[in-house]
Amino acid sequence: MCVCGGLAEDNARFILLAGVLAAYMLAGAVLFQSLEADLEIRQAAEFWRVYHTFRRYHMRTTPQALQRLHELLYSYGNASTAGVINKRRRWDFPGSFHFVGTIVSTIGYGSTAPQTTAGRVAVILYGFFGCSGGILFFNLFLERIITFLAWILRSLHLRRLKRRLKKTTLASRRTARVGNARARALPDILDDDDVGLEHWKPSVYWVMMYLSLASCAVACCAAAVYAPLEGWSYVEALYFCFVSFATIGFGDFVSTQQPQYPYVHWYRLANFVFLVVGCCCIYSLLNVTSIVIKQGLNGIIWRLQYRNRGMAAPHLPRRRSSVSAIYYPKRRPTKVGARDSYKVEEVETPRRLSGELISIKEFLSSNKVSLAVMQKQLYETAQMQKGCGPDSTTPSHQPLFKPGAVGPLAIASEKFEKNKNAINR
Repeated sequence: MCVCGGLAEDNARFILLAGVLAAYMLAGAVLFQSLEADLEIRQAAEFWRVYHTFRRYHMRTTPQALQRLHELLYSYGNASTAGVINKRRRWDFPGSFHFVGTIVSTIGYGSTAPQTTAGRVAVILYGFFGCSGGILFFNLFLERIITFLAWILRSLHLRRLKRRLKKTTLASRRTARVGNARARALPDILDDDDVGLEHWKPSVYWVMMYLSLASCAVACCAAAVYAPLEGWSYVEALYFCFVSFATIGFGDFVSTQQPQYPYVHWYRLANFVFLVVGCCCIYSLLNVTSIVIKQGLNGIIWRLQYRNRGMAAPHLPRRRSSVSAIYYPKRRPTKVGARDSYKVEEVETPRRLSGELISIKEFLSSNKVSLAVMQKQLYETAQMQKGCGPDSTTPSHQPLFKPGAVGPLAIASEKFEKNKNAINR
């Protein structure tokens, strides 16, 4: 589908997202400047006040004394930043394990960093494979958490429909012969969980809500542990959780850095568990939210397209959600051996735009979906860029590579039905 100005939809979405992000960053710069600039000025003024007071009352104003003072301040700042003073050892085994954890998770607090040349070279090699493995782990977790949530939502939906079906059947028994026929079919329908539900898809907004609740629960529990042990306020602990779980890692707050802790071994284990679970939940939530943002961008593009065409967007039909449409599809009798059976005809059900919906067929077969598909798509793309036609590299029964088909967003999108014929033509 092409949009106004001759741009393809993917290119228009990319340009629109770049503009939205630029505006978002400009607004963020204004926001944080208004929030933090005054405090920065006050902190700088307080430092120079203490500095000049110390010089006035505790040292002679000679060049040598002033140089020694500056050397002392410089050395103290470096030692404090490197964690040499007033903090636990950085390069014992627990400290080294914490360091490699920040590499693999891509958090990178900066509180611990190698100082030797050999250590920096080792970080380059170790980090390359470690970050790759960490991203793969997050991607596989993303596949399975969406699959699990889809299974839960589908089970709840099925239970609700069974309850409604039973009520409908009891009411129909009082009326006519049709109700009796449906009542006889009820046990077979309830025994087969997949009948009529192949095309049912829970909304991505429900998935995003459950992931948000799980992320908040993990963050609140972790903050309740960090706040008393680290001496932080609860808001500071929540701030640390978000910065860590989102792998931003400013390094202004870092856990397990004090010289002594009560129950230190249990605390380190809990810290590791919180970081792993929190990073997985936030990673999944961010990728699912990116699909919602993509849907919003698609809506803007479609509105612009129809406005430029001088016509209003067509009214989108609502999806039918009646019990009869799901449990009583059209049937036609077919002979199988010596007895009669029924073959369910596929009925096209008008539905709302569902680029944000999860397919039951997809999540039932989610374990068969792996990153090998992404690797194959990358290979096919490379072959096409070399000049080879898609027919020479891709079998005719397989779809061609499309923009946005690779990456963590594609992994989440594979769990959600894309906009096939959305506001078509």
